[in-house]
Amino acid sequence: MYVVRLIAGVAGFALVIWTAIGAIKTVVLPRAESAFLTRWLFIGLRRLVFDPLASPKRTFAWRDRVMAMYAPVGLLLLPGVWVACTILGFSGILWATGIQPWTEALVTSGSSLLTLGFVRPEGIGRVLVVFVEAGVGLGLVSLMISYLPTIYGAFSRRESLVGMLEVRAGSPPSATELIVRYSRIGRLDMLDDDLFVPWEQWFADIEESHTSQPSLAFFRSPQPERSWITAAGCVLDTAAIMVALVDRPRDARADVLIRAGFISLRRIADFFGISYDPDPHPGDPIAVERGEFDRLCDELTNAGVPLKVDRDQAWRDFAGWRVNYDTVLLSLCSVVMAPTAMWSGDRSPLRQQRVKLFRTARMRR
Repeated sequence: MYVVRLIAGVAGFALVIWTAIGAIKTVVLPRAESAFLTRWLFIGLRRLVFDPLASPKRTFAWRDRVMAMYAPVGLLLLPGVWVACTILGFSGILWATGIQPWTEALVTSGSSLLTLGFVRPEGIGRVLVVFVEAGVGLGLVSLMISYLPTIYGAFSRRESLVGMLEVRAGSPPSATELIVRYSRIGRLDMLDDDLFVPWEQWFADIEESHTSQPSLAFFRSPQPERSWITAAGCVLDTAAIMVALVDRPRDARADVLIRAGFISLRRIADFFGISYDPDPHPGDPIAVERGEFDRLCDELTNAGVPLKVDRDQAWRDFAGWRVNYDTVLLSLCSVVMAPTAMWSGDRSPLRQQRVKLFRTARMRR
């Protein structure tokens, strides 16, 4: 019996420490570290509840409303899971100290963690244990109180530029629409200052926030047709088109933006276990077809946008830029169930191939 109590005490202590480390990784640690309990909760919730409700047979409007609840529900359940594991762990510790039966140890643990105080164990050693448990409970509550404002602060920063993009690129965002509008108002040369510079900073921000707080990737925009990932695709395609196709003096800020963008998306893809070629060849295939690129060229020509003469070379240059972010962009669109958008959320055949990515993905870190 002594050995059984010892095992229960050690197992309970290990469960408490494991839960606390998971909470610290999820809330406090400012880097991409995967906590098994958090990962288990979000993946299980997605598989068992939200994927069946958001079946592809449903309309996108229905799926968007369902998936809008996914991340908030997961975040609300998370502290409950932490509390349950902590109560269970301390129950094992208290039972090992001699509190009988197991149900009495469980009641004492719950009373202590939730600071209800209706049960007081005998003995100074047991009292110290419940003091520690009460402190752990207050710590978990404090972590969640600080966690939610951080989450919504990062969400607000992300959505400010996503919302502003609608003014420039329409809804859903389109690289064609963006370039045409800037050409019409005579600000095509200002695209680097107006768009590429702030979006380079935006990509750096989401790389940090969406890996240290991965639930942010599943927070949907206030408007159903908006999405952080389709907005990212629109801006990256715009930069690639400006570099490869539009006849204007070369500006390195577009090149820097593309690099900042694909590095950011790759970091997020790494966290979700999405595979991609880290060093693709410029001639590797991409999801955009040559015919689509030619239609884009015709639309820009009709709108009076100055284009380079050699369209074949322009296509090769565009594909050479796009190949760096093509796979991760479309994969993340599938994972977050993004709305339809030009050359990202509208890649239906590829989305069907990648829709199981989240279910089979393992977080590498």
